[in-house]
Amino acid sequence: MDRSAGDGRLTGSTAEHPSDPVSRSCELGDVSFGAVLDVDGTPRVQWATPDGLELVGCGIARRFTATGCQRFARVRARADDYFASLEHDGPAASRPRAIGGLSFHDGHEPSEPWGGFEAASFVVPRVQVTRTDEGDDAAEQAGAKERGTWLTVVGEDATAAAEDLEYWRDRLAELPAMRPSGTGPGVAATTRPTTREAWTRQVETALERIESGALEKVVLAQTLEVELAGSDLDVAATLERLRRQYPNCYRFLVDQSEGGTFFGAPPERLVSMDGDRVETEALAGSVPRGETPEEDDELVERMVGSEKFQQEHGLVVEAIRDGLESLSASVTVGEQTIRRLATIQHLQTPIEATLVGDDDRHVLEIVEALHPTPAVGGLPPDAAWETIREIETFDRGWYASPIGWFDAAGDGEFAVGLRSGLVTGQRVTLFSGNGIVADSDPDDEWDEIQLKFRPVLDELR
Repeated sequence: MDRSAGDGRLTGSTAEHPSDPVSRSCELGDVSFGAVLDVDGTPRVQWATPDGLELVGCGIARRFTATGCQRFARVRARADDYFASLEHDGPAASRPRAIGGLSFHDGHEPSEPWGGFEAASFVVPRVQVTRTDEGDDAAEQAGAKERGTWLTVVGEDATAAAEDLEYWRDRLAELPAMRPSGTGPGVAATTRPTTREAWTRQVETALERIESGALEKVVLAQTLEVELAGSDLDVAATLERLRRQYPNCYRFLVDQSEGGTFFGAPPERLVSMDGDRVETEALAGSVPRGETPEEDDELVERMVGSEKFQQEHGLVVEAIRDGLESLSASVTVGEQTIRRLATIQHLQTPIEATLVGDDDRHVLEIVEALHPTPAVGGLPPDAAWETIREIETFDRGWYASPIGWFDAAGDGEFAVGLRSGLVTGQRVTLFSGNGIVADSDPDDEWDEIQLKFRPVLDELR
């Protein structure tokens, strides 16, 4: 039997199955997640949160794709049918998950450089490794949470799943517990497709629309084309270096065998849903880090006291609260705080909600209600989307879009695809954007966008 993760025995949502699919799990010892990504079999996916959950997978048990304005509902319907037929035997933490994301615009077509990236695409990996701080039910009832690592394999039936689980358990046991993260491949050249002069014209156009009352805010973005100097980029190693530099950020990797690899270390959670509890946040308004703690504090004080930054942040908070209220029994907005990262500081406001209604809620429903937040789109949403389409000269693809996972119960977690790059051969396309409001200055916005390229660019050098 061919046990490669990409053998294609379950490759699409319309495949015929002789029996219902089955997943089997077992606990693993220490294993390098980067090493798991080295095994043959594509596509590969990786997801990690700042608070301990890590997922890595390869191969396709099932893929759910959709296009158009109904893409959220179509993915959910196809996933519901599949998960209803899937029998899982293992701890709850090891359950199969659908991992993937969506494009920024619902009319997205997978053209270059976004070949293979549909408007919505999620994969249930054939081989999934999960690391979590969650313990089993007995441990949780005793008030303890145990860190664990599990291997989960999805097969056509119980016999195939059991055989594949044994095969992959033995194979992963041979992998090293640690994998060197190395250094970046080096940068041969960088190109800014948007010149400073063109950027100034774009911002001035947005400001004219804001002054006319057609817009309150719009987020404009740029790309940075990076030609690598060395060998092909080791994306898993790059993510590991980003983890060390930005431990409080998410990390993701979505590989398309017929296209490129989209990866990043975004600071912003879009939504986390567990039962009827929803957690999200507003992250908007930013200044650089200072050279000293005193300079850090001075920059933060200037940001907190800035009418421009507070207006930008307040619009995001209000929009998220409005998006949640129709779905929730209660929405709680927390106190504004400062999110400090290695090179940048943000205004941050946590937001929680308790959902109302039956048990049929799904995290994709919340994602659809929130995407795009004004932190990546603007207000009013339709006018902002139209402005972005008219002004920006590149395809955002999955940049600034929801990236994450969901399970059979409809629970899941999504981040916003920021601080990200798209790898195609020896080229990495980096993305960065900034919010434009009434008193934005084109030069200041240019400088801030260049700062946001740095997290990924620094790890390529």
